[in-house]
Amino acid sequence: MLPKPPAKFAVAFVFVTVFLDMVGIGLIWPVLPRLIEEVSGSDLAGASAWNGWLFVAYGLTQFLFGPTIGNLSDAYGRRPVLLLSVFGLAVDYLLMAFAPSLIWLFIGRLIAGVCGASYTTANAYLADITTPEERAKAFGMMGAAFGLGFIVGPAIGGLLGEFGPRVPFFVAAGLSIANFAYGWFVLPETLDRAKRRPFSLARSNPVGALKVFASYKGVVPLGIIMFGYFAATSVYPAIWSFWGIARFGWTEATIGLTLAAFGLVMAITQGFLTGPVVKALGEWNTVILALSTSIVAAIGYGVAPGIGIVILLFLVHAPEGFAQPALTALMSREAPENAQGELQGGIASLQAIGSLVGTFFFAQAFGWFMKPNPVLVSPGAGFFICAALLAATFAYFLTLKEKEPVTPP
Repeated sequence: MLPKPPAKFAVAFVFVTVFLDMVGIGLIWPVLPRLIEEVSGSDLAGASAWNGWLFVAYGLTQFLFGPTIGNLSDAYGRRPVLLLSVFGLAVDYLLMAFAPSLIWLFIGRLIAGVCGASYTTANAYLADITTPEERAKAFGMMGAAFGLGFIVGPAIGGLLGEFGPRVPFFVAAGLSIANFAYGWFVLPETLDRAKRRPFSLARSNPVGALKVFASYKGVVPLGIIMFGYFAATSVYPAIWSFWGIARFGWTEATIGLTLAAFGLVMAITQGFLTGPVVKALGEWNTVILALSTSIVAAIGYGVAPGIGIVILLFLVHAPEGFAQPALTALMSREAPENAQGELQGGIASLQAIGSLVGTFFFAQAFGWFMKPNPVLVSPGAGFFICAALLAATFAYFLTLKEKEPVTPP
């Protein structure tokens, strides 16, 4: 039986919610190196190491508490959980804006991690209102919201950063508060009370959330691919700003503009091309395309001589945007309709662990490869490691067997 038609404009509401969240996040990326240097008193390499620890604080608490988000949305509905996530971001940004020392940055990151991100519940929200064969396209729309947010956010954040590293945090907090108000008044609920299930502590702890992979065996190999992909591509949030400063002497404005340009490419790729590409190639071959191009792009960034080549590499890198929606669509076929929130919580846990391990590793590696060492002194060394990890993930994916798509009744 096909899902009941959603409330009018429901997809648009979620798209705008995720978009505004991403604008807020994108605002702060260009100024993080300077802010961490300011409150820690360290150099760029040291600031990168502290950035890795800050992400551990965020990623670990998101892993510990994030699974609760998916299960709470299955028990109480998507709307209140989305609003809680948005409010937590506002608190985080305000704490970071006023932070007089590193400890305040850590407190802000812990709060943001506990509240979790809105992306998990947004995916479950979309799973409520779409048929299985439509989900790759819908998940691609959420990827487009990310991309659009990273067009507007970093561009504004880079320009605001010229006035001081704390200014973008105040703007990000204001956007999150506005987003919360928007959701409070207009975001509809999509999970009918009849389809909700009782909240379970066993399913809400990290191990419980990962048990979704034990319950639905078909998602385990794909979960391994997802984990490898998240860990490897964590190189970009971990070192992009630091790499741009060290390799090319980029200012906050330049960092913001490069992130905005990359966001534009990903928004077009995920928002307009995911559906047609998946329809033409299928989810399986789409993942192959995404992973293979991501390897080439990572190597390219490692050897890029200037910003012109970096911009050209964005076009090579673009098909990577198909990976997450295609993998998520493949995994969503393996779980029943009333467990989509739990599945998205499990995927979020994989993302949290992979991103936590990857970001911490690449942040520390950047500092190590920036200093004299017996291997290689280069700010771009992390991209070569990323390419190697992606190649291993790609090789494993090629050993798996593609299943025939399920035909809806």
